[in-house]
Amino acid sequence: MVNFTYQNPTRIEFGKDKEKEIGKYIAAENFKKVLLTYGSDRIKKDGLFDIVVKSLEANGIAYIELGGIVSNPVLSKVYEAVDLAKEHSVEAILSVGGGSVLDSSKAIAAGSLYDGDVWDFFIGKSVIEKALPVFDIITLAATGSEMNTFAVVTNEATKQKYSIASPHLYPKVSVINPELQKSVSKEYLVYSAADIIAHSIEGYFTASSHPDIIAAYIEANIATVMKTTETLLADEDDYDARGEFAWAATQALNGTTYLGVGGYSFPNHMIEHTLSALFNVPHGAGLSVVMPAWMKGYVSQNEGQFKRFAQKLFGLSSAMEGIEALESWFNKVGTPTRLSQLSIKESDIDAIVENACEHAKAFGLAETYTKEVLKEILQKAL
Repeated sequence: MVNFTYQNPTRIEFGKDKEKEIGKYIAAENFKKVLLTYGSDRIKKDGLFDIVVKSLEANGIAYIELGGIVSNPVLSKVYEAVDLAKEHSVEAILSVGGGSVLDSSKAIAAGSLYDGDVWDFFIGKSVIEKALPVFDIITLAATGSEMNTFAVVTNEATKQKYSIASPHLYPKVSVINPELQKSVSKEYLVYSAADIIAHSIEGYFTASSHPDIIAAYIEANIATVMKTTETLLADEDDYDARGEFAWAATQALNGTTYLGVGGYSFPNHMIEHTLSALFNVPHGAGLSVVMPAWMKGYVSQNEGQFKRFAQKLFGLSSAMEGIEALESWFNKVGTPTRLSQLSIKESDIDAIVENACEHAKAFGLAETYTKEVLKEILQKAL
């Protein structure tokens, strides 16, 4: 194992009705005014908004409301929220929604205490030195943002989907009530499964040093995701399956699956960020298209690990059989595996490659993922 330091200061409050206590969790940190962020008005229609507001008011916490955060969150909304947070001198951010809302909220938290353009953090022009505290109630399991330092936002003007990371962006308290995730559509359930699997396999396949104990943990996490996805597709009311699915999402990217891992990269996310930046496809759907294509191109560089994946996850013997089995599972549960299913044509590939080259620079992968390599991967996804 390579050297590592591990600290995760986020407190998870997991279980039924935990969202009713959000005001108490915030008040315990002595905050009196929050910016309440969310996506669509669905949280008002299903009653969650009222539950949250009641809890805030019962604990003497004022709130400023900002809705309308979209899937594949955009920079213009972050700008709007930063201005609002500064205008009202809020003391913390409360995110109620999925990963897009939480990622936006982390960017807002950093931008609210910065005199410059928050995009500076995304392009490496400035470093996050402080941020408002973030609390969240997560309503969709996928990104793992509820227990990590990362946030991803798209700059609509430049078509760049970039990320930030800072210890200042760990949420203070994250509420995970699996019951709140029951309203997630079957489409987004399977997209989320693909996202979790992608978080799990990036280091698993690309690392130059990968401990067996971490590999075994990743395999268990992926197996849990696959099993619970199928269970939930058959019975959306299965609380235990939904709970395990949600916790697998958190574990996939809270640092646990990367302890002692060295020399890894995130090529699948790098390529997918281009797809969602250019075509606004759901992130998980883009990943389920990219992953099998990338695997087929990369397998020769780490065939032993691909064979292990095939054996541990599917009981198969060859590396290619494992890749094909994962692709077949994506097809089985109904998440796309071809660019055409995302309404992306072969004639779009050159534009995708040009944009992906810029993303490769941001990911530190420009030397490895040249135009030729990227085009070959994308051709496999047609």
